[in-house]
Amino acid sequence: MNDTSPQMEPIVRERYRQMSPDQRIRIASSMFETARKIVESSLPAEMSRKERRLAWARRFYQGELPEKALLAFAEWTG
Repeated sequence: MNDTSPQMEPIVRERYRQMSPDQRIRIASSMFETARKIVESSLPAEMSRKERRLAWARRFYQGELPEKALLAFAEWTG
C-alpha cells in the first residue's frame, strides 16, 4: 500500500534518508503496533485465543504466507 502522492514521494524519501536506522525502526514499530491494536479492536471479544490469533494473522499476512503457516501461528502456545 502506498498513499503518498507522487509530488510528496521525493520529500518523504529524503526525510527517511536523513533519519538514523534507530529512528526508522522506531517509526516502523510504532506503525505496526498501531495497526495491531486496530485489528485487535475489530475482533469479537468472544473469540478463543486460537481464533483471535488466526484472524489477526490472516488480516496481516493472508496472501503473503501459506495458510499452514497462519494456522501454526494460531496454534502456537509459546
